[in-house]
Amino acid sequence: MTVAREAAAYVRARRAELFGPPGSGEAARVGTKSTATDPVTAADTESEELIRRRLAELRPEDAFLGEETSGDGARATTASGVVWVVDPIDGTVNFVYGLPASAVSVAAQVDGRSVAGAVVDIASGETFFAAEGFGAYLDTGGTRVRLRCNPVTDPRMALVATGFSYSPQRRARQGELVAALLPRVRDIRRVGAAALDLCMVAAGRVDAHYEHGLGPWDWAAGALVAAEAGAVVRVPTGTGDDGELTVAVAPGLAADFETLLTEIGAFHAIPN
Repeated sequence: MTVAREAAAYVRARRAELFGPPGSGEAARVGTKSTATDPVTAADTESEELIRRRLAELRPEDAFLGEETSGDGARATTASGVVWVVDPIDGTVNFVYGLPASAVSVAAQVDGRSVAGAVVDIASGETFFAAEGFGAYLDTGGTRVRLRCNPVTDPRMALVATGFSYSPQRRARQGELVAALLPRVRDIRRVGAAALDLCMVAAGRVDAHYEHGLGPWDWAAGALVAAEAGAVVRVPTGTGDDGELTVAVAPGLAADFETLLTEIGAFHAIPN
């Protein structure tokens, strides 16, 4: 949690240096990754390097898997068996445009299972964190509260978060799924940062989250936070490249929401 907070504070300060204030017209000064709409900034790579360096100091026998530089996490041949899975800025598009919905996500995994994790909202400093078997919590910098999902049971009353791929082909299918789901739930929210979406399920700010094609750095910490808050969680078995579905849903909704997703065909992977 301490390392994630340090990175979030660094990124928060770095944004003004890179782009100036929101509305200054500097949002185009970024690089790209998978597509022309998939951005990466100096703050992404610097944040990842900061986290890697701090973790190496604290846990030198562990492996590292970061979104921007990958690392040795795929092999996980270290003596400890622990892999740190890191998204240095989740919601980079929001970060670039000055929208207050981006986060630093850091999780420890053993055999592909998250055992501890923290997600820090860059703008607000709110910290969502969890450890396997010990519950999920929100620390606002002065108050710490245990998180529990909403007690909602009717899908028609469910506020559902989702997100979209940078791949035009996958995005088109995701749009079809939203169109099929929207008339059958309370409403849809697209925040633009999957780690925060998952934590919002835990905090009762939304009732469910589903999304295709998330990488392990997107869900590793947030999915654990959601699960420890009582959510029923399903995560991909691979890297996310094949477009598998990630789901986190409040327990009272789980069975009916799964049926709903099945009926609209959402459990089918969406390839790029």
